[in-house]
Amino acid sequence: MKRDFDVIVVGGGHAGTDAAHAAARAGASVALVTLRRETIGVMSCNPAIGGLGKGHLVREIDALDGVMGRAADAAGIQFRLLNRRKGPAVQGPRAQADRAAYMLAVQNALVERPGLSVIEGEATDFLMDGARVVGLSLGDGSEIRAAATVLTTGTFLRGVIHIGDVSRPGGRVGDKPSVRLAERIDSFGLALGRLKTGTPPRIDGKTIDWSAVEMQPGDADPTLFSFLSKAPTLRQVACGITHTNERTHDIIRGNLGRSAMYGGHIDGVGPRYCPSIEDKIVRFADKSSHQIFLEPEGLGTDTVYPNGISTSLPADVQEDYVRSIRGLAAARIEQPGYAIEYDFVDPRALRRTLELREVPGLYFAGQINGTTGYEEAAAQGLVAGLNAARAALGKEPATFDRRSSYIGVMIDDLVTRGVTEPYRMFTSRAEFRLSLRADNADQRLTPFGVALGIVGEDRCRAFEAKARDLAAARANLEALTLTPRELRAAGIDVAADGGRRSGFDLLSFPQIDYAMLASIAPGLDVHAPDVREQISRDALYARYLERQERDAAAIARDEAEAIPDHFDYAGLKGLSNELRDKLERARPETLGQAARVEGMTPAALTLLLARLRRARRKLA
Repeated sequence: MKRDFDVIVVGGGHAGTDAAHAAARAGASVALVTLRRETIGVMSCNPAIGGLGKGHLVREIDALDGVMGRAADAAGIQFRLLNRRKGPAVQGPRAQADRAAYMLAVQNALVERPGLSVIEGEATDFLMDGARVVGLSLGDGSEIRAAATVLTTGTFLRGVIHIGDVSRPGGRVGDKPSVRLAERIDSFGLALGRLKTGTPPRIDGKTIDWSAVEMQPGDADPTLFSFLSKAPTLRQVACGITHTNERTHDIIRGNLGRSAMYGGHIDGVGPRYCPSIEDKIVRFADKSSHQIFLEPEGLGTDTVYPNGISTSLPADVQEDYVRSIRGLAAARIEQPGYAIEYDFVDPRALRRTLELREVPGLYFAGQINGTTGYEEAAAQGLVAGLNAARAALGKEPATFDRRSSYIGVMIDDLVTRGVTEPYRMFTSRAEFRLSLRADNADQRLTPFGVALGIVGEDRCRAFEAKARDLAAARANLEALTLTPRELRAAGIDVAADGGRRSGFDLLSFPQIDYAMLASIAPGLDVHAPDVREQISRDALYARYLERQERDAAAIARDEAEAIPDHFDYAGLKGLSNELRDKLERARPETLGQAARVEGMTPAALTLLLARLRRARRKLA
């Protein structure tokens, strides 16, 4: 078969851009197909990147030389490290972004990437060779052929926009939905569902009384996303904070029947952790107010995104309730908020590479897999694009596991458990979150990316230099050994247990920091501040991680047991019919994945492991 490209990526959103970039970094020739070139990298919802769990994903994307972290740094107009008062394992970087600057940064990253072409057009059908996808048909009748195709449709699959009782087709405001492609996906016999998300009304910042609201500046010492970034490039700004009140709630309660969701116009399930203002009023009826962040959308615009009041109420009701809020009495709405409903595919139909099991050559990433959020989409895009390229080039797949990355946690959750509501990343989803910190994402994943050939020379050099500095700092700390008496003589209060400890061990004590040890051993001063900070964090968690690694190794011995694609669950006596059906649907690739199928019991897992080992012995 003649091939135009190695990989086609459909969609220029967060999943599509990181998918196309990853595939090109992996050595594939890539076509990114999008309706409009100028909307590549658009932030369809809030103008922000990162947060708790989400910021970890962005750091991991960056550690693998992806797009999102560097684009967020280039466009950041306010940086905040969330959970700063808590331990590094649960801290999450977040940036308020200039929408226009973010789009430009993403588009520049694609233009500068060798092997990547952008094609404007509407994807309407797949080219098939039997059950395999071998390319794409466009709306103008042209065809593009490739060994692998990545579909990142976002909210466009049969998308419907709802404002009150008015509904119209749309993938987002100003863009038509993808219907013909949705109909083609129907023909694959996949389990489909409907989800919904929403946005708040956009407000003209010139009509906000900023003197009436609390102002929240960014951090004085900004924490950026990319391990290659040194400082913000754009002017930094403050956000405003205000609150709804009883009058706001009365207006909303009095018009619930006019809401698209409560009026019965929406069937899709919305995100539990990012509810609409109608949901908040109903579900938290005892609360007299809800916080709203007034987030500027950029330095060159007056538009403000009021984060916290997403809605599907009619435009006139939106105006009434917005003007009931402190600081917004004269607010002018530039664009009403809306809910959007769209199709998604049960992600249990996917392999860990994000390729469809029953449709080889086709990969899914982003909201089509039931997730919500820019960061989750970009991380899936990286995985799908990387694996599409490796398949096209005849290489082994690259998979991520729960022990080494939040990317692995998310992929495993999706393909093993599926979703019943839009999936959002949280640090609480990771069993090994003490080691999966945002600060050490490069130590965990950059060597993996180097081995896969997707990390550029600049990042390789920077990482190697950092690794050398960290190794030298640790060696110097290990060489420094002190007794409690010596520590107390230096003014450091520790228990008089007589034990001699290394400087690295001592950094795990909450009352001891690097500066204290440097005052005793001046040779430690040779290391740069960022190296001192990183080695201190590594030391803080070292003892916990040793225990965690032992536990993980014990689990891994059995979890890594592979399950053949066509394993006969029906012939495995001792499984309940319900569990047998769930395993047939999920088709786990390893025993570890099987363990996370809902309803799996230790006894059933033992049966499965015994059968797998017996089959392996027969083959041997």
